Amino acid sequence: MTAITIAKGLTMGLRAAMEADPKVLIMGEDVGKLGGVFRVTDGLQKDFGEDRVIDTPLAESGILGTAVGLAMRGYRPVCEIQFDGFVFPAYDQIVSQVAKIHFRSRGRVPMPIVIRIPFGGGIGAVEHHSESPEAYFAHTAGLKVVACSNPVDAYWMIQQAIASDDPIVFLEPKRRYWEKGELDEDAEPDPLHVSRVVRPGTDVTVLAYGPMVKTALQASAAAEGEGKSLEVIDLRTLSPLDVDPIYESVRRTGRAVVVHEAPVNLGLGSEIAARVTENCFYSLEAPVLRVGGFDTPYPPSRIEEEYLPDLDRVLDAVDRTLDY
Repeated sequence: MTAITIAKGLTMGLRAAMEADPKVLIMGEDVGKLGGVFRVTDGLQKDFGEDRVIDTPLAESGILGTAVGLAMRGYRPVCEIQFDGFVFPAYDQIVSQVAKIHFRSRGRVPMPIVIRIPFGGGIGAVEHHSESPEAYFAHTAGLKVVACSNPVDAYWMIQQAIASDDPIVFLEPKRRYWEKGELDEDAEPDPLHVSRVVRPGTDVTVLAYGPMVKTALQASAAAEGEGKSLEVIDLRTLSPLDVDPIYESVRRTGRAVVVHEAPVNLGLGSEIAARVTENCFYSLEAPVLRVGGFDTPYPPSRIEEEYLPDLDRVLDAVDRTLDY
């Protein structure tokens, strides 16, 4: 067992993937000599060379356009978007090319591209550095979207994403990069596209992903002191959603709260609430409630803690669902 951070888990996973397959390349702004702004790619250019860890111009559309050509020729590009809000210059490439070429070619041309996006707030930064754009990509047919929440998943999921022949948007909770966990490299990892119960409970199902998993776990611990038992599920995969663990839990608890940093309006919580209502209607004791960011652009850092969902807002939703 080794104690690692999420950032270290990603570094180790990237290294393992590059060692296993010479066709794996890393591309992005400052990923080489600097090792990335969060140092996730630190040391990789030194060990694998400038042909496999490529410092690109400040041009996200160019990064993804180049990756499409490389993927067509048999490479497995891993593209780092330096901050979440920088992805939009590449949005056309991702939605119009990356997501569609496999289908357009009737399956003859795979697109094994991983798009790493540090997402979410909580680091004292401004807009374009603190956003949660996952719903844009989860809505796009042809893309898969995953989000790690802990060091062990970071290590395994990045390798699984790189090994996949599908294009995958890989979301990393930037404010959790330095949080630690114990990694057993000999353990059998969960499959990439499955949800996981991370804290069993009986009264309310709390669904979260990425940076909000820790918040949900904190809420569960606090609620226990008040005699309430919250079951926390780490979604892990946003597209496709792994709904069976969600349904099984909600059918037992009768109540569900979905938590994410992104604005509530048309966020992932909306889709999950709709599916739970459609499939678990006769088990529900209360409406599915959503906790998220407000429907405004990301605020200045001085007030971001007012914007971000916290333990109190999760517990308030729990209290409201139990009041029905």
